[in-house]
Amino acid sequence: MGVTGSGKSTVGAALARRLGVPFADADAFHPQANIAKMAAGTPLTDDDRYPWLEAVGQWLADHEDGGVISCSALKRAYRDRLRSHCPRIEFLHLTGPPELIASRQGARPNHFMPAALVKSQFDILEPLAPAEHGIALDIETSVDSIVERFMNYLSSS
Repeated sequence: MGVTGSGKSTVGAALARRLGVPFADADAFHPQANIAKMAAGTPLTDDDRYPWLEAVGQWLADHEDGGVISCSALKRAYRDRLRSHCPRIEFLHLTGPPELIASRQGARPNHFMPAALVKSQFDILEPLAPAEHGIALDIETSVDSIVERFMNYLSSS
């Protein structure tokens, strides 16, 4: 989980390879209307996100025996929605400075999400609460280091 440009897809794909499980990118689950709205520079509302979260949640339920999906899951309510489909979910929150993340997002060719929306994502971001299953890791380390630290977290929980 994390804001756009934080490396969710890159880290998620590496983690799935390490675990030997399927990987999905939640961006692929957005309805066309959501993509058009974001491409036009308009942040999504909770109502916009609901069908998307349901589709992501269904993928999780279908892969409860093992799978990794990259999903922003910016609010606790969104994560609760995903947990309703997959109670054993573990979150990896990728964190980093807004400037770094905005520069990464701006460098992504042909992505529907403009760098201008990074701030709107930080504005609504609710970090993992202590009662939520997961860990926050800084993106200013290597992908391999992030995956290794998350694997250590999983083995200790």
